Amino acid sequence: MAEALARKMGHQSFSAGTKPGTEVSENAISVLDEIGVDISGLSPKNIDSFDSLNFDKIISMGCGVECPNITIHEDWGLEDPVGREIEFFRKTRDLIFQLLSEIS
Repeated sequence: MAEALARKMGHQSFSAGTKPGTEVSENAISVLDEIGVDISGLSPKNIDSFDSLNFDKIISMGCGVECPNITIHEDWGLEDPVGREIEFFRKTRDLIFQLLSEIS
């Protein structure tokens, strides 16, 4: 959700995880579609698939992730919504949007 929201807001963005799923969560697709954010072409990616030197700021969503080879500039401390009800996805989406707005 963070990558799609950041791109919608005009940021160059790349989202990756230490244990990415095999597909984007249906709830994530639904809650982004509700606000007109298209995520076609996006897929879960492993953190090892990007060069951290190509970005001005690296933000961790939280979930207790540690990346010893990557400098994390901010940790938003968000709970992973995967496996939760759709309302939790909505709250997470809105919080990500709010936090992105604060750095815009």
